[in-house]
Amino acid sequence: MTSLAGVEPDGFFEAEAYARGFRYIAGIDEAGRGPLAGPVVAAAVVLPRQKTFLGLKDSKCLLPAQREQLFMQIFHSARDVSVGYANADEIDAIGILPATRNAMQRAVHGLSVQPDCLLTDAITLPDVHIVQRAIVKGDSLSRSIAAASVVAKVTRDRTMVELHDRYPQYNFRAHKGYGTAEHLRLLDRFGPCDEHRKCFRPIANMLSQRFAPSIQ
Repeated sequence: MTSLAGVEPDGFFEAEAYARGFRYIAGIDEAGRGPLAGPVVAAAVVLPRQKTFLGLKDSKCLLPAQREQLFMQIFHSARDVSVGYANADEIDAIGILPATRNAMQRAVHGLSVQPDCLLTDAITLPDVHIVQRAIVKGDSLSRSIAAASVVAKVTRDRTMVELHDRYPQYNFRAHKGYGTAEHLRLLDRFGPCDEHRKCFRPIANMLSQRFAPSIQ
């Protein structure tokens, strides 16, 4: 039986924020910064005070079925959940980190419950004027961020399955846009589509070689 790493966050950062007088704490995280295709997806989650979920941890430490189950529990129990996107064109235009911040900001602005404190997974949001704490490895340490990581990951995986239906030649359903050997082989065969990030090195190198002028 395979053992997955990762421990359940203990709620320390949420308790500390409540002790400082904050009432509505939103955890923020993203999924999809590293893939060669598809959007980066961010989620903002406001959990009820003292709310716990059995098995909740960093989404990377969960099996797909566990993520799906927690996703449904979070949506059923959270005070509010919002998702924001930045697509491949935006990533190409401004870079992956600014695009990730934009997706996170869109998730925050989409909340109907106005948070007074944000806990983020290591990324600050300078254009969001709410008290923030950026926590390194926050998806392993904060319940709110871990919940956001699950929502972002499940949402992005579902998006990539939808993109598979539009572009079946890349098998997005299997690798979710990451630079696997299979994905690189299919990219070499078919070339990139509109959902591929042209600024990422493997694709940029491929395009530069394909359109390099031939020497007579």
